Amino acid sequence: MSLQTNAADIVTVSVMGQVANPSLSGLPAEPYRLDADGKAFLWPTFGGIVYNVTVGDGAFGWSGDCIHPSVSIAHPDANKNRGLNVFACVGNEAMIVSGAAKGARGVVTGKSGRFSDQVIIHFDVETRRKIAVDDQILVKSEGVGLAVPDCPEVSFKSLSPALFDALPKRLEDGVLKIGVCGTVPPHFVGAGAGLTSEGGSLHIQSTDRAELAKHGLDNLRLGDVVAIQDTDSRYNHGYLRGAMSIGIVGQTDGPRAGYGPGMTVVMTAPAGQLGSFEAPGTNIADILELSA
Repeated sequence: MSLQTNAADIVTVSVMGQVANPSLSGLPAEPYRLDADGKAFLWPTFGGIVYNVTVGDGAFGWSGDCIHPSVSIAHPDANKNRGLNVFACVGNEAMIVSGAAKGARGVVTGKSGRFSDQVIIHFDVETRRKIAVDDQILVKSEGVGLAVPDCPEVSFKSLSPALFDALPKRLEDGVLKIGVCGTVPPHFVGAGAGLTSEGGSLHIQSTDRAELAKHGLDNLRLGDVVAIQDTDSRYNHGYLRGAMSIGIVGQTDGPRAGYGPGMTVVMTAPAGQLGSFEAPGTNIADILELSA
């Protein structure tokens, strides 16, 4: 279904960062973290160039802590990095502007927040092999300010107009309904709640695997589109009965309490103006035709 947007009025502007090195900053002298049962673990975490995890792969089963698929970028200046994290939108085009892979193009697929504040970008594996940490990547940011006149109560976050146009959707009795792979109940909403919804991520708590399976969320893939019940992300993320948000799974599972697959929220509404319908297999790897 096609819905009119204000895409013609949106400002398209460049933001740029460099390939981030995985960091253990903020941790004690020992590099270990604790899982939900209090056991120490040492696994790769977010950041860097990930050669063997790609959008479309499973979000579970990796020996890693909230891994970003493909490539993560950030800007060393905190203020400029804030601009990068807020203005980059899922579906935006990215281009490498330095290093051996200069000129190669990719696509923004997610964001990470709080301690990392990184933008996640998909490049094919051959390109990844040429990229080095600190290579500069420019993002053609487009999407902040997106609106749909027929759905004035729906707020759009971190979503490119082109990706919105391509998502499965329908308008029924004034309610914008998005095709999703699964629905996240509010008691699964973990890390990221209470923080900004203009960038960053919101995590599906995954310690209770039986409960995950009960709701059909244990087989989610990176890039899956999901609905998040009773979650109002207009101004930060918070619980609100009757609200709904739509997210895209951008990061893998992790063993820490309160964490799990990280979602980039792309739509939200407070009181029934946003809904969903079952559309198994709805994944941005297919929608955006991301090459392996």
